[in-house]
Amino acid sequence: MSNSITYSSIWKLTLPIIISGVTQNIVTVIDTLFLSQLGKVELGAAGNGALFYYLIITIGMGVSTGGQIMIAKANGAKNYTSIGVIIEQSLYIFLPLAVFIFLGLQLLYPTLAATISQSEQIAEAATTFVSYRSYGVLFAFLNFLFIAFFVATKKTTVLFYSSIVVAIVNIGLDYGLIFGNFGMPQIGIKGAAIASVIAELSSVIFFIFHAIKFVDFKRYNFQLNFRIHSHLIQKILAVSIPIILQNILTFGSWFIFFSIIEQLGEDELAISHVIRSIYMLMMIPLLGFSTSTNTLVSNLIGAQKQELILKLIGRILILALLSSGAVVIITTLFGAEIVAFYQLEQQLVPHTLSTLTVINYVLFFFTIAFVLFNAVVGTGKTKVSLLIEAINISIYLSAASILVHYFSPTIEQVWCVEFFYFTFLGLMSLGYLKYGKWRGGN
Repeated sequence: MSNSITYSSIWKLTLPIIISGVTQNIVTVIDTLFLSQLGKVELGAAGNGALFYYLIITIGMGVSTGGQIMIAKANGAKNYTSIGVIIEQSLYIFLPLAVFIFLGLQLLYPTLAATISQSEQIAEAATTFVSYRSYGVLFAFLNFLFIAFFVATKKTTVLFYSSIVVAIVNIGLDYGLIFGNFGMPQIGIKGAAIASVIAELSSVIFFIFHAIKFVDFKRYNFQLNFRIHSHLIQKILAVSIPIILQNILTFGSWFIFFSIIEQLGEDELAISHVIRSIYMLMMIPLLGFSTSTNTLVSNLIGAQKQELILKLIGRILILALLSSGAVVIITTLFGAEIVAFYQLEQQLVPHTLSTLTVINYVLFFFTIAFVLFNAVVGTGKTKVSLLIEAINISIYLSAASILVHYFSPTIEQVWCVEFFYFTFLGLMSLGYLKYGKWRGGN
């Protein structure tokens, strides 16, 4: 296992995840570009609706991350036959969960959107978006499960190919359904949601065919026995529930953050959704390294090589900071050209560019904090990671709320609260890794 923490092996594991992230986030950027041409109401509504959708499906992401930690530990311990059972029991958690979430989005979101939105137009458009987008919940969950398996077993190359499939399908259908091209109906914001659902389904189909052709089912004991192992489900949930709550806090904080920004006005909301789109592209290398941190830490613990974990984290931080530095150079040199792609109203461009400058500085804090935090998650001590996240989200949202309600800030100043969040997240994660009680077992 020692060769798993060389710079080359870390990079080999991470690069396909980064490329996959680039492709997936290009889709997000193009979605934003297309919707910005419809108007700032559609842009803000689809942005808010998508944030809420992702907030809810993080429940499934949490289950898959818990499963990923368990699979990675089994992989590190060479206990391969238990992996198929973990996958099967995770599936039995996902199926009823997907139905429950779908019904909840259909029935409850319209009232919620009307309650939290300052604009009736944005609330109505966001409700339309979510009503169609919710049909993709089960497909999203199945994708999470496939990704958990391939990442935990360090077979990440397939993620690149699946993301290519998603990008082609999503962008093609976006262009057709939003604007009425390729002989398709012109249905605007509905088209963006439908395109995303079909793209998620295409990814599931790709993963199934890839697994049939390339995965050794016998090695991992893959089979559907249609038997529920309650003790294993309890174990998966014990690891997953703190991650679910943590993900809800994380994505929920973004949702609340954008709701706070909406109180400043539609212009500020439109600027922030453009910044969010660019920000998501900027953080792609970091998210790749964070995923690698999580799975490599879990693998080392499974192999009983905890003494190598701090060395691993140091090497990942070096590679992650170099990658983030390259991203910041690009956004600094070509920021005006990047923002121009979004075709914003001219008066919004200066504030968008100055907010992008804030994000350039934030990214270095983000990089250090997120790698350290994902190392904590990778230890399997998910209750600790939940506590760390909860404390920092409280600081983050309190700062944003105080700024907006009492100081009449510019949009650039509101985005500066990211510094508070990542500074404290990094310090708390580092403190736990150095002094916390995580080395003694799972």
